[in-house]
Amino acid sequence: MTTSQLSPDVDAARGTSKSTPAALAIENLQAWYGESHVLHGVNLTVAPGETVCLLGRNGAGRTSTLRAIMGLTGHRTGSIRVANTEVIGMPRHRIASLGVGYCPEERGIFASLSTHENLFLPPDLKTGFSGLSIEEIYALFPNLKERASSPGMRLSGGEQQMLAVARILRTGARLLLLDEISEGLAPVIVQALGRAITALKEKGFSVLLVEQNFRFSANLADRFYVMERGLIVLEISRADLQKNKTALQNLLGV
Repeated sequence: MTTSQLSPDVDAARGTSKSTPAALAIENLQAWYGESHVLHGVNLTVAPGETVCLLGRNGAGRTSTLRAIMGLTGHRTGSIRVANTEVIGMPRHRIASLGVGYCPEERGIFASLSTHENLFLPPDLKTGFSGLSIEEIYALFPNLKERASSPGMRLSGGEQQMLAVARILRTGARLLLLDEISEGLAPVIVQALGRAITALKEKGFSVLLVEQNFRFSANLADRFYVMERGLIVLEISRADLQKNKTALQNLLGV
């Protein structure tokens, strides 16, 4: 089943209507890094309050899709709409001000600042939504409360990943772009991040999650897109995972 052959279950799962625009809607997205054409007509949507996972092998174009949303690739064509606002051609700070929070794979923790200082470093986005309070963030990530005064360089990889996600939540972002947040982490940390994403969904956050760890994402996402060579080649709902097991194995090796 390709994106041109979607089941009714997938269409219903999107949960968008004319009166409620998608949190994110991408149509025929093409993107380049210099002369290199990396995205070849990507189409995807994330409904308000939905968690969507973008799967694929390394080099498939998943991270490039997140970077294109934020204006971090080179030339782009097509359409990227955040809550019905077109962002192609918009400055990066304006894209963020629409309530988009990007957590890149490299995390970007400031080593000389404490955990608490790192949390307060990103400015409020003035989106009209209140970000999570420090108390709410510490309830979501108790490890960070215990390490509040520790310099970023002293945090474990898992604690740094929690911090990278947590500081976005304070800004007022409502659409989260999370890139490989489970990669290389201990199972107990991966489980904690999974619980946090579930809690954020219950609070109404919309999430686009890039992952190779299918087991991590299988119980979190409402829908799944699979990328190959810069193009979406499969879209399925969580309810249809089992019937698409063979296709997923062929594309991902899961």
